[in-house]
Amino acid sequence: MNFRYLPMTKQDEDDMLQTIGVTGIEDLFSDIPKEIRLTRELNLTPPYSETKLLKEITQLANKNVTSKSHTSFLGAGVYDHYIPSVVDHIISRSEFFTAYTPYQPEISQGELQAIFEFQTMICELTAMDIANSSMYDGATALAEAMTISAAQTKRKKVLVSKAIHPESLEVMYTYAKGHDLEVIEIPEKNGMTDLDQMTSLLDETVSSVIVQYPNFYGQIEPLAEVNGMIKDTKTMFVVSSNPLSLGMLTPPGDLGADFVVGDTQVFGIPAQYGGPHCGYFATKKKWMRKVPGRLVGETVDEEGKRGFVLTLQAREQHIRREKATSNICSNQALNALASSVAMSALGKKGLKEMAYQNMQKAQFAKRAFQKRHIPILFEGPIFNEFVIQLNDSVSNINKRLLEKGMLGGFDLGKIDAKYEKCMLVAVTEMRTKEEIDSFVKEVGEANDNQ
Repeated sequence: MNFRYLPMTKQDEDDMLQTIGVTGIEDLFSDIPKEIRLTRELNLTPPYSETKLLKEITQLANKNVTSKSHTSFLGAGVYDHYIPSVVDHIISRSEFFTAYTPYQPEISQGELQAIFEFQTMICELTAMDIANSSMYDGATALAEAMTISAAQTKRKKVLVSKAIHPESLEVMYTYAKGHDLEVIEIPEKNGMTDLDQMTSLLDETVSSVIVQYPNFYGQIEPLAEVNGMIKDTKTMFVVSSNPLSLGMLTPPGDLGADFVVGDTQVFGIPAQYGGPHCGYFATKKKWMRKVPGRLVGETVDEEGKRGFVLTLQAREQHIRREKATSNICSNQALNALASSVAMSALGKKGLKEMAYQNMQKAQFAKRAFQKRHIPILFEGPIFNEFVIQLNDSVSNINKRLLEKGMLGGFDLGKIDAKYEKCMLVAVTEMRTKEEIDSFVKEVGEANDNQ
């Protein structure tokens, strides 16, 4: 038999048909009117043998450009980071890979403990009291924080920095429409949130102020200053943050944030063409009953042994739409596990070293561009991304880089016309000095030819 995983024989088919009381496959479709049924064979090519199929699929896959085949300086929300080999070994184990949902704690202790540890590590990174068991991605986590702040303050206006990720902003608008919220964008100035404009927009009708840290342009926003402006207004402070950056930067929880959200793609989750990701959601203890999604708590069983359970919220809470703060009752357990394993493998010192290398290598690249007389658009402090000004379109520069085996940075002209010919460059710990030097050289030569 050519099909290893389709073992059904003609005898098996006849036995099943006889059991349900029909004489043939055609009888199964007798209720469907003949005039709407297809009267010809599907227009499909004949099936390949397994060997031929694998060969063709491999040839097609080899046409893809990836961070494995090319040196990547592309970030803008999805990054090429070191993933310890143990991550794939653990998440490929059947008890994790096929797990659905841990409603029965007596048989789900492994997954519940993994989720609990994810929550714990997120709290340590963000300096917040409590974190949930993960969300679909950073954008939805941010939108959930927006809606909770509106429900808690009973205010309908949201101030959001124009310097957050543009796709997160789109998700926020989608959520806001369903909750009848007014989203007001705080203008961006020189790659940062315009705090003067924020002050003029801030009043007693604003439920929350939302900023990104580091922001979409790679700049590090002054969270303490923002918090000082809003702390006496009963307006809530929401920060979307790259969790890896918190290995070096002061965590938002220490700077007054009420909610800290983001995406753990930077820990153990490959770029994989844009998804899936894993959002995190952290807040203060007083808001724990408002947290969307799942929460895992630590307890003891009747014998006094340590154990873990889903706690504080029941799934039915999210189904009762008129009282729910969110309709999310699931999480990204497998990706959260990948992030937990990656953070555990790195350890506290390793995570800090990884963040440090991002900062140092980005600064090295930044100085190298300056030596080539390629302007750096903004001069504020950065983590691992910065913006360069080019003489040619970013798409043309990136085509040349692709020919040289490199993935160039993000074209900011796609989101704002004033940043035409501006490239957002990401430099992670994966980039070597030689790769950075080569990238700067190729960008410089392409730029000089214009």
